[in-house]
Amino acid sequence: MYKALIRPLLFKLDPERAHHFTFGLIRFFGVLPGVKSLWRALFVRRDPRLERRILGLTFPNPVGLAAGFDKDARVIDEMSCFGFGFIEIGTLTPRPQPGNDKPRLFRLPADQALINRMGFNNEGVAAAVERLKRRSTSIIVGGNIGKNKATPLELAEEDYAACMDQLYPYVDYFVVNVSSPNTPGLRDLQEKEPLKKLMLRVKAMSRSQEVSKPVLLKIAPDLTNGQLDDIVEILRDTRTDGVIATNTTISREGLTTPPATVNAIGAGGLSGLPVRQRSTEVIRYLREKLGTDFPIIGVGGIMTPMDAVEKLTAGADLIQVYTGFVYEGPGFVKRITETLLKMDRLWKKRDKI
Repeated sequence: MYKALIRPLLFKLDPERAHHFTFGLIRFFGVLPGVKSLWRALFVRRDPRLERRILGLTFPNPVGLAAGFDKDARVIDEMSCFGFGFIEIGTLTPRPQPGNDKPRLFRLPADQALINRMGFNNEGVAAAVERLKRRSTSIIVGGNIGKNKATPLELAEEDYAACMDQLYPYVDYFVVNVSSPNTPGLRDLQEKEPLKKLMLRVKAMSRSQEVSKPVLLKIAPDLTNGQLDDIVEILRDTRTDGVIATNTTISREGLTTPPATVNAIGAGGLSGLPVRQRSTEVIRYLREKLGTDFPIIGVGGIMTPMDAVEKLTAGADLIQVYTGFVYEGPGFVKRITETLLKMDRLWKKRDKI
């Protein structure tokens, strides 16, 4: 019903307006008696064979909602009813910021893709914390953190530290986002020395707490193998707990959408099917370099259940979806988990504590 009826109606709206409209519907229906229970009955697939013990956490299944969908932690309780094993909020910054000028979100239906240049639009970490205090579900939540646009690069680590400090009691793991293409200069933090300094800072903050929480690094798909080798060295030297591969790409290669249309859209990160292959290549490369035990979360271009299997067999321990959820609808996660149950001998590896 979603692809035949609901999606065509949503796709008639401006993408960002459709996103907010969908949020409104989810929140409206979610407060009605019995609706969340109905959603769980329709969309949640529970089976102990799907559980993954990673990062010291027990995930009921390996399929998560990627950062960017629920930036401000508005619909965690509702989204938990659609079968996700975990949810990542953000990217959050210390201070509220409006993001880039609109329009800033675009669909490429011919490529099953999105282009966004949102620019870390969010209400600030304090607002998200207030919502996290009120959530009722126990689903695993990750906090994806970044820097404000106005913060100079030389002070960037202060922004990450501020976000981490406020979020610490309310999320289960942290993701350091230095790979979005939509904040000027942010990707410069992926260079070896500034990245090592940043990761040492946030890891020290985690170790200083009574309960240390996992810290992961999210990287871009546009890195060369040489740059990935530097990432591997940094992950080891800083004892970072895991890596998320990958963010959106700045590449426009191989698109079916006419070049004139793509050029008219302009800058932004491309997600969806076009990034699938490169994301998988990065996962496979990292797994080879990092060994069997280092936690990797795979994201990028998961548009079918078999794409999920591909990511897991390439070396990912967990996966995340976003664009695939937009195109495939609320039953997407259940279709993935049912496929994983049929093919568990292919993808399931031993747990990592």
